[in-house]
Amino acid sequence: MLKKVNLRYLVPVILIALVVAILLRTFVVQAYNVSTPSMEEALLAGEFFLVNKLAFKFKGSSPRPNDIVVFSYPLNPQKTYVKRCIATEGQTVEIINKTLYVDGQIYVDPSSVKYKDPRVLPRIFSQRDNFGPVQIPQGHIFVLGDNRDNSQDSRDWGFVDYHSVQGKALFVYWSWTPDPKAPKMEAPYIFPFFRVLFYYLFNFPGKLRWERLGTVLQ
Repeated sequence: MLKKVNLRYLVPVILIALVVAILLRTFVVQAYNVSTPSMEEALLAGEFFLVNKLAFKFKGSSPRPNDIVVFSYPLNPQKTYVKRCIATEGQTVEIINKTLYVDGQIYVDPSSVKYKDPRVLPRIFSQRDNFGPVQIPQGHIFVLGDNRDNSQDSRDWGFVDYHSVQGKALFVYWSWTPDPKAPKMEAPYIFPFFRVLFYYLFNFPGKLRWERLGTVLQ
């Protein structure tokens, strides 16, 4: 038997749910999306993933090598980047002809790491393939993109401060193949809204990367 819902009790429940959702988003988990190919194959352009914002908030907890982390871009804190932590404070990083070394030992890359450009660029032209050695200063990490030949990272703009790290990537919850011809929401918004709506409804089966949903990021 169903009973009518008393709005006096429903309103506080809705407010509590909203407060909990805001607190979770602010302090526990947050969603981010990927717009570039720099982290292929771990993260693809067009994917949305969740981040554990508490991962490095407690005393003694800090990013470790191989963690995929989200952080404020050192040269513009208003921007947010996602990369893989390679080394932490006190460690030494060197790249020789694309081979990555940490503390003098060859770094074993995860299976998602790739090198698409067969060329090896000399140091005089670029630090992409020949870099360092550099020692990571206290309170910082060294990060690289998994798509090593197509990533702007610590080779270009330096180390990442612990305090700018926002969290650790968890898993992919949505993956949509980017389409430069997709309609965009623009003023006056009414007609573009319907174009966007019909575009996604029509392309939903083909553009969604079903096999990527739920991919654990490691």
